[in-house]
Amino acid sequence: MTLSGVSKFFLGIVLAAAILFGAGVTLTRYLLARLSTPPPRPVFANDPSPASAVPEAEAEVAVEVPPEEAPVEPEPEASPVTEGYPARVIQPIGLILREEPSTEAAQVGGIEFNQDVVVLESSEDGGWQRVRLSNGAEGWVRGGNTERRN
Repeated sequence: MTLSGVSKFFLGIVLAAAILFGAGVTLTRYLLARLSTPPPRPVFANDPSPASAVPEAEAEVAVEVPPEEAPVEPEPEASPVTEGYPARVIQPIGLILREEPSTEAAQVGGIEFNQDVVVLESSEDGGWQRVRLSNGAEGWVRGGNTERRN
């Protein structure tokens, strides 16, 4: 064996290792990119709306007040539909409905993707919107996650 034959042998091994290493890195990056993207959230026709669902624990704890002690509450007046504007939720994972315009506020319920709402008002900075659901529930959601309907 000559010196040029030995150098060609080592050069061949180095090139083969470099090609295998490059192919491995490329394949790994491709697979990680494919696996790190979560699939879209499935939506089923028979799923209850999170805003209308009552946890079983709350339903069992309900305490009945005898009729003679029950305070008489006036029936709420139906608010006119003309206030605000109709919109739909465009956030694919839905929205959290809160009591106040803050991430620290208590959660009142949830709103599903493509659900119709009425936007009643927006905060001054546009970061929050007060909405009303079709079942009459009202609360605040993060701004920019609804689309105005005509």
